[in-house]
Amino acid sequence: MEDIPSLVAHDLGLDPSQVAAVMALLDEGCTIPFIARYRKEATGGLDDATLRDLDARLAYLRSLQARKEEVLRSIEEQGKLDDALRAKIAEATVLQRVEDLYKPFRKKRATRASKAREAGLEPLAQRMMAQGRRDGDPLVAAAVFAKEGSAYPTAADALAGAQDIVAEVIAEDAEALGALRSLARRHGQLATEPMGEPDPAEPPRPPESLGRIPGHRVLAANRGEKEGTLRVQVRLDGDEARSRLERRFLKGRSPWSEPLGAAIADSYRRLIAPALEREMRAELTERAQAEAIGVFARNTEALLRQRPVRGARIIALDPGYRTGCKLAVLDEYGKLLDHGTVYPTPPRRQVAETERVLAELEDRYDVNVVVIGNGTASREAQEVVEGFIERFHRPLGCTVVNEAGASVYSASALATEEHPGLDVTTRGALSLGRRLQDPLAELVKIPPQSIGVGQYQHDLDQAELGRALAGVVERVVNAVGVDLNTASASLLGYVAGIGPAVARNIVAYREEHGPFRSRTELKAVPKLGPKAFQNCAGFLRIRDGRQPLDATGVHPESYKVATAVLERAGLGPGAVAAGGAGGLAERLGDLGALAQELGVGEPTLRDMVAELEKPGRDPRDDAPPVVLSRSVREMGDLKEGMELTGTVRNVVDFGAFVDIGVHQDGLVHVSQMADRFVRHPSEVVAVGDVVKVRVTAVDEGRGRISLSMR
Repeated sequence: MEDIPSLVAHDLGLDPSQVAAVMALLDEGCTIPFIARYRKEATGGLDDATLRDLDARLAYLRSLQARKEEVLRSIEEQGKLDDALRAKIAEATVLQRVEDLYKPFRKKRATRASKAREAGLEPLAQRMMAQGRRDGDPLVAAAVFAKEGSAYPTAADALAGAQDIVAEVIAEDAEALGALRSLARRHGQLATEPMGEPDPAEPPRPPESLGRIPGHRVLAANRGEKEGTLRVQVRLDGDEARSRLERRFLKGRSPWSEPLGAAIADSYRRLIAPALEREMRAELTERAQAEAIGVFARNTEALLRQRPVRGARIIALDPGYRTGCKLAVLDEYGKLLDHGTVYPTPPRRQVAETERVLAELEDRYDVNVVVIGNGTASREAQEVVEGFIERFHRPLGCTVVNEAGASVYSASALATEEHPGLDVTTRGALSLGRRLQDPLAELVKIPPQSIGVGQYQHDLDQAELGRALAGVVERVVNAVGVDLNTASASLLGYVAGIGPAVARNIVAYREEHGPFRSRTELKAVPKLGPKAFQNCAGFLRIRDGRQPLDATGVHPESYKVATAVLERAGLGPGAVAAGGAGGLAERLGDLGALAQELGVGEPTLRDMVAELEKPGRDPRDDAPPVVLSRSVREMGDLKEGMELTGTVRNVVDFGAFVDIGVHQDGLVHVSQMADRFVRHPSEVVAVGDVVKVRVTAVDEGRGRISLSMR
């Protein structure tokens, strides 16, 4: 096999030296966030996403190499490995090709062909495949193999047994399988039809090309089949497939042409076509899942990168009907100040009492924002709150937050550990308020699959989805940085090199010894060794510590250089502690020359200067601000042509769902996103974006709102 760095480099369009450097760093135990941030010179500045693609491709090729060795060893042990087969396996670049080549040598359960082989019919099958033109009647040749009292008592039975062997040989021919697989991918179709009586309002959907069908329709078909509402079928061009097999295996007219042709037809119908259909369905599902996981990952990253609302003192409402609205009051740091229940919604409708409680809490705790979950009874609760603000001229902002996953968190062991004295619903209200203050810190407590910003997430491979989303959370957490003395174990667990167990040890150490005063104290945390320290230290912040550089993204390994940089500009560490060394780059002049003088890479120096100028800068501050007011409250208020401002809540393959202030999000179809062709909605919008939309249709009966951004 070609060396792996060259293969990865070719596949990803990189230089082999870059790939080799990354492989060496990964093998040393360096994490991807650490490599992306602090080893730019070695990698040529590869970003986090490229490094993750490289890591995934590297893992695949290493797995492929291991499988090749396993297959070669197995075939060699059978005494059937020749140079030609060894070369074909060595040249294979995908696992499917290796498995195709191994198929004839794999141990199988009993088949019609294996029974025929046991009866001694293989020589007859080989003679059929040889197609001797001077051979006589095949039945005469088969009569020699017929045995009374066996499973093949007549010449016809023996010939049929030989045909079974031939059918299996054809079905295991790697070249034939590869050709038919390509044919199926190009010309196969996926057809769906409803089980039972069709709905007259839903016209039948025509079959769609396997190569063009959108991923979300594949997942929808899979779900319909699983629920028993759809019949799903892969349609293949059987005539063309059989014709190709005949061209490969028939060598012209001979006495064997008819039985061999029948064996080819049987091989395709009984063995190849069913296997191809399963393969095509699996490929479609794998592709659709990969696309859906990609959408989910992009949405989750956008959600986690939403701007925190700093300084918000909050009344958070988790709305409900019969049980009322659970209420939690939070200070600007997320600390719970008070909690209770109000009943502004049916059946009690205690509006006046709710307004009295809101006014009392606002005055007592200096509240400036009311947060309402977007679930059941959200619209009714919002009407009461906004009515209270308008009638009494209260200086309050009001916003609705997506409560997806709040119930999962509030009932979790983590929530019980964090808030042992609170009931489940109050924990939910508390979580909603904290989502506004710092979405990242709160949402990391929820399994990414439960955040609810994807499509068909419960139908996806949960292990793959979990890995992809964990990578997204890790990327965002490390890009933002984490306050070592205030972060929860949930947040610390996503910092490069730490993980859940060490995160819990950090919190336990903090509780026992008090706040960390320097990054070097991390080395005393149980199970946090030198490699873990190297990976995590630069992403952890300590404010007001002994070393001012601990509050920045400068890695401890570069403190000596950072100090020299500050001295060159006539500044000391105090400049960093005072809020940043503004204008540092201008004072330093030619950074390329300075990097050479200090013996450091220029990318590292530029990152260092940026950190020293604005220590602890939060990249989320560049995100759109949270909208804290609404002019529309229910679907009945909507009119066609109305222009509104809304927040993108979810992006899927066919469009984006936008919160415009009513209980039901509106859909902007991909065709309505721009006055140009848009391949995928993520080209135009991301979760959390604030967009201007126009109402194009409202269907209250079906709860559908159509919007346009054009």
